[in-house]
Amino acid sequence: MSKRLKLHLGGEAEMEERAFANPFPDYEAAAAADAAEGSGPARPPPTPDELGLPFQRDGKILPNFARRIQTKIKDLLQQMEEGLKTADPHDRSTYTGWTGIALLYLQLYRVTCDQAHLLRSLDYVKRTLRNLSGRKVAFLCGDAGPLAVGAVVYHKLKSECEAQECVTKLLQLQRTVVCGDSDLPDELLYGRAGYLYALLYLNTEIGPGTVCQSAVQEVVSAIIESGKALSREERKTERCPLLYQWHRKQYVGAAHGMAGIYYMLMQPAANVDPDTLTEMVKPSIDYVRHKRFRSGNYPSSLSNETDRLVHWCHGAPGVIHMLMQAAQVFKEEKYLKDAMECSDVIWQRGLLRKGYGVCHGTAGNGYSFLSLYRLTQDKKYLYRACKFAEWCLEYGAHGCRIPDRPYSLFEGMAGTIHFLSDVLVPETSRFPAFELGSSQMEKKVQKDY
Repeated sequence: MSKRLKLHLGGEAEMEERAFANPFPDYEAAAAADAAEGSGPARPPPTPDELGLPFQRDGKILPNFARRIQTKIKDLLQQMEEGLKTADPHDRSTYTGWTGIALLYLQLYRVTCDQAHLLRSLDYVKRTLRNLSGRKVAFLCGDAGPLAVGAVVYHKLKSECEAQECVTKLLQLQRTVVCGDSDLPDELLYGRAGYLYALLYLNTEIGPGTVCQSAVQEVVSAIIESGKALSREERKTERCPLLYQWHRKQYVGAAHGMAGIYYMLMQPAANVDPDTLTEMVKPSIDYVRHKRFRSGNYPSSLSNETDRLVHWCHGAPGVIHMLMQAAQVFKEEKYLKDAMECSDVIWQRGLLRKGYGVCHGTAGNGYSFLSLYRLTQDKKYLYRACKFAEWCLEYGAHGCRIPDRPYSLFEGMAGTIHFLSDVLVPETSRFPAFELGSSQMEKKVQKDY
């Protein structure tokens, strides 16, 4: 047997071990039927139901499918609340702890306008604010998460004194974040990009100026200087002007890697100057793009040559967000083309045996389709998101692995609920603790959830 064939067979085995074969037909079959409606003898155009589509031609989710999702959300919420009775009482994080549950209820309030969800969010965020660590600084795995979510919840409840207290405490972490001598990483989960997200989240959710631009700029500058320093050290200044590592590995993905950092630097609210974006961020993104596998997937780190992981944290489902943001910032077709190829990989290999969560599960992979739909308005991607949601409606029936924190936002059930609720309002969807909303989003949310 040739070496190439062995590698091919090994890749297939690896895929089968990590993902289920996608049982759903892709959008093209239904789209072809839709396109054919004007040909042949006169007849009424086929309905979305007849075409097997879960949404109307305007992209609105069909009532039957919406009811299935709503019923499942209620069922999963009950299971989650019961399961949380035995969860770690000391885990305050957004990633696996109580802040993540608060963020879920904040999301449910956003899409339903049900005040009970906002009050539930307050209950959970209060228990985190009483026991801050004072050490870790990021939104996902640090004090920035509880403080930022607390500020937003209090603001929505019109408790402005409490909201401002949370903002003040968040800004007190800044000295640690921007200190050039600290060993703080730059990535999203534990590092500076995660703190930057918290600042941008406040300015998005409460309003511009909640965090002054100089504070944002200071964090952005620290991230850029750190990337330049490592690039010089590794002698990659020409090829990759901004280089980052975590635990001495140059990770690529959204959670620990360059894709997540570049994505944050490209956010309009970060207000990075155009020259820096063009001269430093853009060539660095192109450097990562050239590490892509033939399959369209991306390695977990620059030194890894194994095409294994199709997760938001490592692989195409995280990198796709960087590519979509680059397409918007730099207006070049190549980024959108690469993002669409990522989407094909996720469609083929994204129903993960690891479970239904957002970090390394089917729900997180489904978010890539929602984001691409918002960007392109191509219903192919809305269809794919709905099919991944359909898979999640059978939560627990596929024999997936049970995560360590089975009810949490990033590993478990809370993340799946978050995704399902966003499928109901795809135009305003956002990957939790990663994608930022817009000031217009809340006004656009459907009131008929």
